[in-house]
Amino acid sequence: MAEKRKLFEEVASGAQVEAKAPAGGMIDAGKRGARGGIRLWLMLMFALVVVMIGVGGLTRLTDSGLSITEWKPVTGAMPPMDAATWDSEFEKYRQIPEYQLQNKGMTLSEFKSIYWWEWGHRQLGRVIGLVWAIGFFGFLLARRIPTGWTGRLLGLGALGGLQGAVGWWMVSSGLGGEMLDVASYRLATHLGLAFVILGFIAWYVYSLGREERDLMQARRDAQPKLFSISTGLMHFAFLQILLGALVAGIDAGRTYNDWPLMAGAFLPPFPFELEPLWRNFFENAGLVQFMHRMAGYGLFVFGIVVWLRGRRAPNADTRFRFNSVFAMLLVQVALGIVAVVYGAPLQIAILHQLGAVILWALILRARFAARYPKKQSIREGV
Repeated sequence: MAEKRKLFEEVASGAQVEAKAPAGGMIDAGKRGARGGIRLWLMLMFALVVVMIGVGGLTRLTDSGLSITEWKPVTGAMPPMDAATWDSEFEKYRQIPEYQLQNKGMTLSEFKSIYWWEWGHRQLGRVIGLVWAIGFFGFLLARRIPTGWTGRLLGLGALGGLQGAVGWWMVSSGLGGEMLDVASYRLATHLGLAFVILGFIAWYVYSLGREERDLMQARRDAQPKLFSISTGLMHFAFLQILLGALVAGIDAGRTYNDWPLMAGAFLPPFPFELEPLWRNFFENAGLVQFMHRMAGYGLFVFGIVVWLRGRRAPNADTRFRFNSVFAMLLVQVALGIVAVVYGAPLQIAILHQLGAVILWALILRARFAARYPKKQSIREGV
C-alpha cells in the first residue's frame, strides 16, 4: 500500500520555488520618465520667466519698449553692428509718436540706452524659447517624458509662442496714432499671459516633485474647501496683477501720491472725465490707481480669510504654506503703499512687481498643498 502523502508536501520533490517580487499597481505601470530631470529643466524655465518679467518691467519703466519698431523673430536676434545700422534704427524710431511728441531731440547715444533694454527683453524671450525647445525635444527623442506629460510640456511651448505674438501686438499699439506708449490693456494681456505661463510651470514643478502614486494617495486627504477658497485667492491675485499692469501702462503710480486718500479725498478728482466712458477704466490715471488700491484692500481682506482657514488645516506643512502666503501678502501691501507715497521710483516699482511673482508662486504652492497634502507623523499634526 502506497504511503500517504504528508500535508503541505511539495508537489515537485526537491523543486525550488523562487519568490517573485510583487508587481506594481496600475499607477506604477505607466512610464515614469525623467521626472527629476524635467523638473530641473522646468525650474530653469521658471527662473528665466521671472527674469523676463523683471526685465519687461524695467523696459516699461524706462520707456524703452517702442525703441525697436519692427518684429523680426529670427533676424532681429542680431543687434546693430555698425554706424549705418544704428542710424537706420534711430531713423525708424524718429517716425513714431513717442519720439515726435515726447523725445524730440534725443541723441543717438540716448537712443542706444533704451534700444538695449528692448533688445535684451526680446533676446531673453528667444533664449526661453530655445531652452524650452532643447529640453522638450531632447526628452521627447530620448523617450524620457512620463506618461501623460507630453501634452502639458508641449502646451508650455505653445503659450510661449503666443506670448511672443501678444508682445508684438502690444508694441504695435504704440507705433501709430497719437499714443506715446503701448495700450495699457495690451500690456495687461502681455503680463497676464506671463503669469499664466509662470503658474503652469510652478504647478508642474510641484507635481513632478512627488511620485504619481504619492499624489494619488495624497488626494484622499485633500481639503476640498481649502482648495476651493485658495483657488479664489489665486483668481483675485491675478485680477490685481492685471490692474497693476494697467497702472504701469499709463504711469498712474506716479500720480496721487498721498495715502490713504487720493488728492485729499476718497475718490480721485474727475474719475470719469474721458469720453467714451469705458476709456476711463484704462486711461484715466486717477480711476485706474483707485481700482488698483481698492482691489488691493479687497485682496488683503480675503487673504486674511484664507489664512485663517488655512491655519485650521490638520497638516503642518499645509499650515506653513498658508502662513507663507499671508506673510508675503503683508510685504506686498507694504511695498505697494511705499510705491504710491514715493511716486513709484524704479527700484521700488520693480520690487513690487517681483513681489507679485513671489506671492503668485506661494499662493499656487499653498493651493497645491490643499489638494495634495504631504504625509506627516502624528506628532507633526499636533
